[in-house]
Amino acid sequence: MIREKSYEKRQVILASGKTSDFYIDLKHTLLHPRGIFLVGELMASELKTQYEGQLVGVGGLTMGADPIVTAVSMSTLQWSQPLMGFYIRKEPKGHGTQAWLEGMKNLPQGSEVYIMEDVVTSGGSSLKAVERAQMAGLCCVGIFTVVDREEGGRKNIEAQGLKFRSLFTKADILSA
Repeated sequence: MIREKSYEKRQVILASGKTSDFYIDLKHTLLHPRGIFLVGELMASELKTQYEGQLVGVGGLTMGADPIVTAVSMSTLQWSQPLMGFYIRKEPKGHGTQAWLEGMKNLPQGSEVYIMEDVVTSGGSSLKAVERAQMAGLCCVGIFTVVDREEGGRKNIEAQGLKFRSLFTKADILSA
């Protein structure tokens, strides 16, 4: 499904500023009912195996992580302690609370959380999300992405002492 709906062979400039000869736009998969259901179930299943009872929440940068965070949180509803979701804004809210993070009333200070991503290239956006979550008093355990483009993100993230998980890699997508 990712190869069919979200992969394109074309020149693009990535968020990192690098040029690439292919693009993976996961919104097409994540906004499909079957796609988001499967991603939520697969990610929740992996997190349950490793962290059930320890992990309190999942969050990520809006907009790429929003459907993933919601799907994973919903997929944990039957756990003894379901995972709470939170969204990280790219800019603080311009009115009201002026918050960077939404959903914090569900997460006690010091809660262990995972940052969710759609695609990781260099890891820069993921590490910004970690920084914002830590500033809000959360303890980031790691980053979990749907697709790792295998362009240094894993190395950069693990160099910060964070765990890194991916459902798929660029090699998986290209060989599908």
